[in-house]
Amino acid sequence: MGYKHDSVPHAEKVYVLGNVHTNTIEGFWSNCKNGIKGVYHSVSAKYLQNYLDEYAFRYNNRNQVSPMFYLFLDQAVL
Repeated sequence: MGYKHDSVPHAEKVYVLGNVHTNTIEGFWSNCKNGIKGVYHSVSAKYLQNYLDEYAFRYNNRNQVSPMFYLFLDQAVL
């Protein structure tokens, strides 16, 4: 997919290496867990990927100026 993967050697007690850290993914998972607990209360394993896709969409579009509904419609039309 063309993504560049970097890592941080936690075993060596290093938690930030330049611009590489775990804060972003930890924040994403926190949003997912809190959203699922707060909105859906529980999820079935059968639909877990759908819930995660929703939160990935929300996270990836969190800085968009357009309302979320219109972004969703644009994606649905494709």
